[in-house]
Amino acid sequence: MAETRKAERVGMLFSGGPAPAANAVISAAVMNFVNAGIEVYGFLDGYYHLANWTPEDPLVEKKDYRRLTVDDVSGIRHDGAIILRTSRANPGKPVESREDLLDEEKSAGLLAVHRALTSLDVDALISIGGDDTLKTANYLYELQQVRDDLEPLSLVHLPKTIDNDYYGIDWTFGFTSAADFAAREIRNLLADAKSTSSWWILELMGRKAGWLTYAAGIAGNATKMISVEDVDGDFDLDACADEIVELMTARKDDGRCYGAVCIAEGLADRLPEAQRPTEVDLHGNVRLGKAEVGRMLTERVQKKADACFADPMKVRNKQIGYETRCNEPAAFDVLLGSQLGVGAFRALVEEGLSGVMVSVEGQLALKYIPFAELIDPATFRTRIRFIERDSDFYKLARSLEYQRQMACDE
Repeated sequence: MAETRKAERVGMLFSGGPAPAANAVISAAVMNFVNAGIEVYGFLDGYYHLANWTPEDPLVEKKDYRRLTVDDVSGIRHDGAIILRTSRANPGKPVESREDLLDEEKSAGLLAVHRALTSLDVDALISIGGDDTLKTANYLYELQQVRDDLEPLSLVHLPKTIDNDYYGIDWTFGFTSAADFAAREIRNLLADAKSTSSWWILELMGRKAGWLTYAAGIAGNATKMISVEDVDGDFDLDACADEIVELMTARKDDGRCYGAVCIAEGLADRLPEAQRPTEVDLHGNVRLGKAEVGRMLTERVQKKADACFADPMKVRNKQIGYETRCNEPAAFDVLLGSQLGVGAFRALVEEGLSGVMVSVEGQLALKYIPFAELIDPATFRTRIRFIERDSDFYKLARSLEYQRQMACDE
């Protein structure tokens, strides 16, 4: 956790997928900096314009960045569209190790970002984003440790993901809002299933962990929830389909010819190699949504159900994804996001820190975690927080799934 000089002009950007309460984070940070007499430059579209900077093609105000005022951020905490917009631009994509930072070609994008910022006399950068964005912030921080020709730039990161799988913080802003929206969808579709004597296979976001699938499933009264934490080795679609048909049979015997199974999109990355998706994004992450693991599972369940039941049993599938990311945030996410925004101000101005992620504990008490504690030194990648099978949260999900001995209707 490095100390640095007091920031006088701060840059801020949002990178990666949207999340509810994004504007609460931005608003709280800007208000605190501006009220302290510190300028805030809001960079548009994540790292996109910064990574493409050259001395011959400098950044243009209002096109590539905005000088943010209190008026700009007043009353926006509940707005869905992110005021700074976002992108998945990845200036550190070629970097895989600390040594790569010394390679002019591999670190070209990161150097462009650094030089773009210092060309505007920005002496601190606040990045808001997921684990890939944290990785980029760490690259920019480490870049200054291995090179002595760069002007000092303080780095503070604010964690964001509706997946809630961030190492170093228990709850990420936007998670509860996304889970609430998805839960309403699940309940609506369950009513449809009950009305039509049918089943839904619902695929939810969750690249690496099942927090959103379980939270939405619990709040949405899902019949069953399946995520990457439930799988050892490859995800066997046929074996899973057999389990679901057994569940359908048990429900039918109890007079319930309907149900909803929630699965995490991350299961697509656990498929056998021949079935696994290969298309990747700018960060090298597999495009799981295009794999449609929910559709693949539904087709197998339908085929097995047709062979098992004399009466037709319709099985449908749906992805619940992008619509969760910009819905109106719940009060908790506004509180959490606002505190993280304030934490960025306090980290830079009151604590004089760099190379830290802002986090909270207890009753939203702020704490600052060095990047080194969040990055795997062997892979130079960010750590992921999974749901442990022996945790009370995991046991909660299991205990609230359909139990045949239950006498009351869901």
